[in-house]
Amino acid sequence: MKLKTLFLLCLLAILPYSCRKEIKSEKGGIDLISNVYFDASKGLEQMQSFHLSKLNYLGNQIIEFVPDHSFPEINMQTYFMQDSLFYPVENDNESIILSEVAKTQKPQLVWNKKEGAIFSKEQILNYRNRRKLSDTVLFNKKYKRFEINSPWNYTRFYIYPTDTILPYSIYRHAEKDYGGRLERIDSYNKKTDIFVSLQLLPRKNWDYAAKEIFDFNHFVNSRKSE
Repeated sequence: MKLKTLFLLCLLAILPYSCRKEIKSEKGGIDLISNVYFDASKGLEQMQSFHLSKLNYLGNQIIEFVPDHSFPEINMQTYFMQDSLFYPVENDNESIILSEVAKTQKPQLVWNKKEGAIFSKEQILNYRNRRKLSDTVLFNKKYKRFEINSPWNYTRFYIYPTDTILPYSIYRHAEKDYGGRLERIDSYNKKTDIFVSLQLLPRKNWDYAAKEIFDFNHFVNSRKSE
């Protein structure tokens, strides 16, 4: 009888994890923003903000605009990504045919991309030594948190509990462990006295330029099927 009760308790403990079903977001956008604070121990007045990447996706197709750091309204580079591959494309070209780009250009693995959104298979440094923190609320959203403290760095990670996953994640392994989406990393370098906040901001709508590209490709594909 005791053995049966113990088995039922174990089953109930793992049931929420085994039944959890992830839902892929089919359409939307993601902005990667980084705020860098210099001489952070003296205050947060010396700050510089960087718009690292503007991702726009439809299914498994992603169009990324990498803004110029000096002039964020200007895109320095444009990439087309699909199935873990990426292709550089011409900036501000709304008439590109994505299927032709994939056929005519040599594909490169997204893990080798060095600009904009960085895709990584690596685990968070010292992840095993993380410490759980209490949940918190930021911008009306509740986050799970954990921290990693080392002699040279102190970092906090914020995970938004959700079943909806995006086509891009900063550290997918942490998202699987915590059942959510890693949307913010705050890191303080103890040696350089620099504080960096990296934010992943999901959005429902595409950038105007991405909408033009996706709409044009939908038109081209619909003509081919006629």
